[in-house]
Amino acid sequence: MRLRLALMLALAASAAPAQEANFDVLRREVAPLARARGVADSTLTLAFRGLTPDPRVLALTKRQPEYGKPVGDYIAAIVSPSRIAAGKSRAAQWADTLARAEQVYGVDRFIVAALWGIESSFGDEKDRWDVIRSLATLAQARYRAPYFRDELVVALKILQDRPVARDGLMGSWAGAMGQPQFMPSSFYSYAVDFSGDGRRDLWTSVPDVLGSIANYMHKSGWRPGLPWGVEVRVPPGFDYEASRGTARDWTARGFTRSDGGALPDLGNAYLLFPSGAKGPAFLVSDNFNAIKAYNNSDVYALAVGHLADRLGGSAPIRAAWPASDPQLSRPQRIALQRKLAALGYPVRDFEGHFDFDQRDAIRAEQRKRGMTADGNPTAALLETLRVAP
Repeated sequence: MRLRLALMLALAASAAPAQEANFDVLRREVAPLARARGVADSTLTLAFRGLTPDPRVLALTKRQPEYGKPVGDYIAAIVSPSRIAAGKSRAAQWADTLARAEQVYGVDRFIVAALWGIESSFGDEKDRWDVIRSLATLAQARYRAPYFRDELVVALKILQDRPVARDGLMGSWAGAMGQPQFMPSSFYSYAVDFSGDGRRDLWTSVPDVLGSIANYMHKSGWRPGLPWGVEVRVPPGFDYEASRGTARDWTARGFTRSDGGALPDLGNAYLLFPSGAKGPAFLVSDNFNAIKAYNNSDVYALAVGHLADRLGGSAPIRAAWPASDPQLSRPQRIALQRKLAALGYPVRDFEGHFDFDQRDAIRAEQRKRGMTADGNPTAALLETLRVAP
């Protein structure tokens, strides 16, 4: 019996690599979807010729850059002195293009420059991954299915339309392409020919890159003239009951800018504590949510907004970040979302990203348990709610 079991395990182990050695099954699966998008069989052949799964890609799905380090460390790494200096230089170099993008799309030029800098170090960070291979690897593994399968089909359409050659279709390990790091579907939704040469080139054309980023933000709901947010001073004795309000409301509650100045008009602003009440506090506007359309992460949006401010000449964040600031992992965040849903709070998805409604739900649960109701998900809250991922 033991010998038979050992033979069965050995056969299974030897069969697994053979099953994953190529993309034959995946190709048959995506072929009808690609044909429906107008992709020719010759393009499918070109795309998959000699292609094998990339074992490095699945390992990188475990990475959590927005969750794996304290918020202050994440912001410091993204909004570094070298990136600020490079950004000011590039913003000056491309001032006319940024001004034209701002005029056409209504998006603040420094927000556009900040996204460019964070996504590809202003074009200096080159794509190193075969987009088709990366997407096929993720699709075959059924990672976040059917998202990456569908992105693979769109990438095949891009190859069919030939804005870039097969060996030039490079991107990130997850298939994000070019200097603005657009997924294939975003290419068709947001990429523009801002240089006027008849092509949408996100790899080598800076005007196309900047125009496309501005168009992305415009279509994501960016409101011209509205600041993304502002660091604020929390008045003594604030009881954290309120999380939303206009500048007039927040002024009446005793809030000022972190430098003591009057609050700008932010529309209906939300009070955000990225590291809890012991860290910096921000009032953020609807434009903060527009940034999150690019990457659904509060700390990412905060980094973009802060880098944009620094490129425009503003001061660093004034309040100190907590010395100890452990962030929840993505599984912990998802477990907390499921607990909030079980308690009757609305949860739109279970991806680990907390929108403002979910932060208000966290505030409510913190208040019930005598905790500081700052809306920040913590391990202490998980323990109190008896949540385990």
